[in-house]
Amino acid sequence: MEPLASSEIIRAEHLEVGFGDKVVWQDANLDVRRGEFVAVIGPNGAGKTTLFRMLLGLHRPRAGTIKVFGSTPRRGNRKIGYVPQRHTVDNDTHVACDVLVRLGYSGTRWGPGIFSRAEREAAAEALQAVGAAEMANKPIGSLSGGEMQRVFLAEALVGNPEMLLLDEPLSNLDLRRSRDLVQLINGLVRSRHVTTLLVAHDINPLIPCLDKVIYIANGKVATGTPGKVLTSESLTALYGVQVEVLRDSRNNIVIVGGEDVGGEDTHGDGET
Repeated sequence: MEPLASSEIIRAEHLEVGFGDKVVWQDANLDVRRGEFVAVIGPNGAGKTTLFRMLLGLHRPRAGTIKVFGSTPRRGNRKIGYVPQRHTVDNDTHVACDVLVRLGYSGTRWGPGIFSRAEREAAAEALQAVGAAEMANKPIGSLSGGEMQRVFLAEALVGNPEMLLLDEPLSNLDLRRSRDLVQLINGLVRSRHVTTLLVAHDINPLIPCLDKVIYIANGKVATGTPGKVLTSESLTALYGVQVEVLRDSRNNIVIVGGEDVGGEDTHGDGET
């Protein structure tokens, strides 16, 4: 491989991933640069979360090469802030939001009086950055879905990472709250110049903000600007069957195709 350019955060060439004898996707080439906002989309089970696991150093490729910040991905990289797809939170979770965010800074330390002034200040700043300062003393289990996502985002931001990996943060949010959260994330991307990859359940709230799309389907990966990837020609080549990309009066995208596409309309995801 050529030397990593200073603006490149992720670079992959001829990447292949799988589990056991199963190939999930192969021959993927990725180039994500500093400060880019990237959506990762595709049908259920296509391998979107697997991409995140690889970037986090939790899964190794079967073939090809991948570099994150110029090096092989490794576990516990403090340059990466991560919001997983699922959090175990119910109404009986009484941990205060600011305590949860402080743990994102300090790790696993727990107990009264164990947070430093710097950690408390960092947590307060992160909550302020996501518009959740007033939630600091509220139990996380008492929040709405949209409020929780802001707190989880603050937890990922508190260490001032250079890259954010957000796995379906818009899941279970209504359209207005989805758009509000996308605008918040986009503001953080631009103001902090933090590279952000977001697994999307619905691409439409994201389109005005995106620099790139990574579309994973049919064991293949297509990447580029939304205008390049989200076309009938590009997705037909990706799926191997005829696919139509349609736009409604509000410029929202709907993807329709043959049986092999599963009727996906960019609103289908679940994941491995």
